[in-house]
This record gives sequence, C-alpha cells and structure tokens, in this order.
Amino acid sequence: MAAADYAYQRQQLVRLLEQRGIRDQRVLDAIQRVPRHEFVRRHLWPQAYRDFALPLSSGQTISQPWVVARMSELARVEPHHRVLEIGTGSGYQTAVLALLARWVFSLERIGELARSANRRLRAMGVDNIKIQTFDGTVGWSEMAPYDRIVVTAGAPGVPQPLLDQLAIHGRLVIPEGDLEQQTLACYQKKEDGSFLREEHGGVAFVPLVGRHGWMPEGE
Repeated sequence: MAAADYAYQRQQLVRLLEQRGIRDQRVLDAIQRVPRHEFVRRHLWPQAYRDFALPLSSGQTISQPWVVARMSELARVEPHHRVLEIGTGSGYQTAVLALLARWVFSLERIGELARSANRRLRAMGVDNIKIQTFDGTVGWSEMAPYDRIVVTAGAPGVPQPLLDQLAIHGRLVIPEGDLEQQTLACYQKKEDGSFLREEHGGVAFVPLVGRHGWMPEGE
C-alpha cells in the first residue's frame, strides 16, 4: 500500500493534520501510507492531498482527510479490533481502517461503488476487508458484534441495529443531524448495555440513505 507516488504531498498532508489537532500516531501513519490519489478520478490527482472533499460518481464524495483522520482517531481502533464501516464510497476510509484493525467489514448501498472499491483495495494488497452491497442502516448482523463502528454518512439519528451490533465497551462514530449539517457523535456501549454519548463538533456529510436513515428520493 505504501506507493512512492505523491510521497512528499502525503507527508505535507500529515503535517497539516497534526497542525489541525490530530494526535493519534497510528492514524497519522495510516494517512501517510494510503495513496489517496488512487481513490479519485485521474484528473483530480493533483488535488488529492489537499484537505477537502472530492466528488465521486453517483453523487457521493470522498471525505476530506481531516474528517477521515478525526473519525478514525475518535474510534480508537486497536490492532485486534473488528470494525464495521457504513458507507464504503471510494474505499479510502476503508483502507485507513484496514491499517488500524484486524478486520474491516464495509457496507455500501451503491453496487458500482462497492465493486470499484473492492477491486481497488484488492489491487493494493488489502486483504483484511469484506465489502458487501447492502443497506448499511441495518448493519451486518452475521458478522456482529463489532468492537468499532464508523458511519461515513449523515444520519437523522443513530440506527438502532448498529447500536445492537456494537460489542460491550465498543465505540460507534456517526455524523447526526439534518441533511445540510451534522454533529460528529461518539457512542460508547457500557457494561449494562446503555450508551454514553459525546459530541465532537460540526461536519457535513452526504445523507445516510436506508431503512433506518433518510429515505431515498421518490419514496
């Protein structure tokens, strides 16, 4: 995964993230190792290591690097963890999580994106991931429980199935709010099954569409 291309730009991006408050060294190392330009269309490669979101197909986006780093940092992923990601998109966040965790299970409702991300990650040698095309708001119960869950789309509230599939002492990171603006929230599951919720500032994500999220247009 440690491609030589854009090595200087990746290093500069990591320095910017440090300046913006990212402190987890494992997360910073993962950001430096993952070639973000490989996750966007070729004409966007010169912009790949700038700290802003970029467009994908199907009206989706690849999140800005600071958001990817911040969500990964808040999740506190350890090397032995099983992680569920909701919203594979380009696979960039998936790749970062794969460097932090033992296993990453990722759900993407748009088949074209899921297939493309899977091919890209396999070509990079990432073999501790499983990607499925499905409604992410219902989770992936067959593989549960998960030590960590990371939701990469904005939800009106945290879907109950995801809370149910989180292991005791697990952490779930999700943007919650309306369609335009959300708050980055972190849920920690306590021994008795209740949850401690923390808020970590404003963000803006594409909508989390599904049975326990926003309804698709026209329905």
